[in-house]
Amino acid sequence: EQILSEYFDAKNICLFNNGTLALQIGLQGMNISGEVITTPFTFVATSHALYWNKIRPVFVDIDPNHYTLEPKAVEAAITPWTTAILAVHVYGYPCQLDALADIARRHNLKLIYDAAHAFGVKVNGKSICHYGDMSMFSFHATKLYHSIEGGMLTFKDEGLKTTFNYLKNFGFKNEVEVVMPGTNAKMNEFQALMGSLILRHMDGVIERSRNIDALYRNLLKDVPGIKFPPPLSENVKYNYAYEPVEIIEEEFGMGRDTLYEKLKEYNIYCRRYFYPLVCDYACYKSVAVNDSLVVGRRVAEQILTLPIYDALTIGEVEIICDIIKNIHMNTNYKDHA
Repeated sequence: EQILSEYFDAKNICLFNNGTLALQIGLQGMNISGEVITTPFTFVATSHALYWNKIRPVFVDIDPNHYTLEPKAVEAAITPWTTAILAVHVYGYPCQLDALADIARRHNLKLIYDAAHAFGVKVNGKSICHYGDMSMFSFHATKLYHSIEGGMLTFKDEGLKTTFNYLKNFGFKNEVEVVMPGTNAKMNEFQALMGSLILRHMDGVIERSRNIDALYRNLLKDVPGIKFPPPLSENVKYNYAYEPVEIIEEEFGMGRDTLYEKLKEYNIYCRRYFYPLVCDYACYKSVAVNDSLVVGRRVAEQILTLPIYDALTIGEVEIICDIIKNIHMNTNYKDHA
């Protein structure tokens, strides 16, 4: 906690054995209830954390550029039962921070961020963790920074630290006092050791990911039907944790799902993050969705995250891009033959 507090320049942090329990306990510790406006374009854990706290998720649409919550849709969905906004920094792209903060202030709502993807991201020279009332970070092994498994909360109200510590350690105040019905969500020593060691290498990891991203964008920029998110503004220091592209079927020559399966034949494993939308899973079918989710549904059908990880070489990226180009060329050749 000490070294992460220094890294984030944040004094109010609490570590957990995973990000999902961190978010669940964070919501409980802040006494969030009723309805919470959130995104359907995320990993299911975001909504599951609401469910486990008996909170009703209200799904609204996303921004077409960087896939984060659309502020206008958020404001339109506010009801007397709304208590908070749970926004996600999807792929580490910062949400529209000022707009969401303004909405939360005017409607007296808590502003909570799922920052599972956003380790190392900075806006205006300060960590993304300094925005909103609370942020959750995931340290799962698939993340840019990890502790094999783990999670963290950062928060404004320093009084929450005691509550979070109780909730993650069975509610023990001392050896003989249990003050609330907590659970077991403590980070263990081996996780902490791994996280401490990996933190030393984060600058190099982010720089290598930045170079991979730049190469993907350069090699695929002229391929019809492959759409990259636009570059972020200069005030954002990004972590390049993911490599999302949209596959436009009419231009590329085949749909996202067909390309996804085709690439497997070449031992190239991409992911359809995030498909389907959370609201379309069976366990959320009973949740009414009043927003048409036009952007979210389109993006979910088109999004593909290309391979990006620390051990990926420049040569391998070039091979991946050559294969994608050849698939496009051969598909369009057949169509016109």
